[in-house]
Amino acid sequence: MDDKKIICKDCGQEFLFTVGEQNFYKEKGFENEPVRCPECRKARKVQKNTRRDR
Repeated sequence: MDDKKIICKDCGQEFLFTVGEQNFYKEKGFENEPVRCPECRKARKVQKNTRRDR
């Protein structure tokens, strides 16, 4: 297995999906690769939590 380069669907920046992350996803049973970079994932999580608090 090698690191994979993925383009973030939100910001368009390229990010690495490392072998370690791939193994973590596999252990958790996730079938899909991430579509957002770590920064956009964090921003989206904050945005979702903000909506719930209202």
